[in-house]
Amino acid sequence: MTSHQTTQTMKPATAAKKLGVHLEATPAEFQEGVVSRTELNALQADPPQWLLDLRRDGPHPRPVVAAKLGVSISGLARGGVTEALTTEQIDALKQELPEWLQHERATQAEVRKENVRIKAKRAEREEQQS
Repeated sequence: MTSHQTTQTMKPATAAKKLGVHLEATPAEFQEGVVSRTELNALQADPPQWLLDLRRDGPHPRPVVAAKLGVSISGLARGGVTEALTTEQIDALKQELPEWLQHERATQAEVRKENVRIKAKRAEREEQQS
């Protein structure tokens, strides 16, 4: 009995998400094909110029935009940011520091603080139980 390994493939949208890039900004051949796990690993290990440029300049997908601005994805939506932004646009927002961005950053900081508090409380409870 011979076992043959089937190649794992993914849709371009999934691969773009894993690479942290906006699908619509990738080259046509990337958007139209399927990406194997091996190809994805190769792209991550030795990114081609188009991938380096996209990661540096954007447009960036919303999770990346949110991380660069220090807010949640929901916070972006509440701030009216629904499309991909370039690095230049993100930097401009950081400079302008609109009220919604200040508010969302403060909210995000509170969420992080609360998560740390909850984690510490759980650890304390586990320690008492052992």
